[in-house]
Amino acid sequence: MAMQLPSSRGKGRRTPMAEINVTPLVDVMLVLLIIFMVTAPLLNTGVPVNLPDSRAKGLEQEQEPVQLSLSADGGIYLGEEPVSEQALPDALARIAGSQPAGAEPRQVFLRADRALDYGRVMFVMGELNRAGLNRVALVSTQGEAP
Repeated sequence: MAMQLPSSRGKGRRTPMAEINVTPLVDVMLVLLIIFMVTAPLLNTGVPVNLPDSRAKGLEQEQEPVQLSLSADGGIYLGEEPVSEQALPDALARIAGSQPAGAEPRQVFLRADRALDYGRVMFVMGELNRAGLNRVALVSTQGEAP
């Protein structure tokens, strides 16, 4: 069995293909893009709060803010963990004490349900102020204010 190699003089000489086939790469990237587009909205979970509307623009932030939520039934949540009224001052003092000396106080995003009374929101804001967390942003949905 002899192998027939292409001759260097013949017409049938082929040069090796030096191009990368990018079609599989594009297919994989499109699938990953679709996966991220579907899962990204699901990552924004938290305490369900009916936020009021506002025409204000979003804030610039340099570090991860503390999420403090007040639900419609009056529950207080630090991140996604429920916190009682009695434990709130200690939890806020721990957060304020965990920041490096000389650094700006941590940003706090306060999300309060629109059905809550003003006194409940002011109680939590007073505890934030007492703990030294004075950079408080009230979170709302962007839209037309009533």
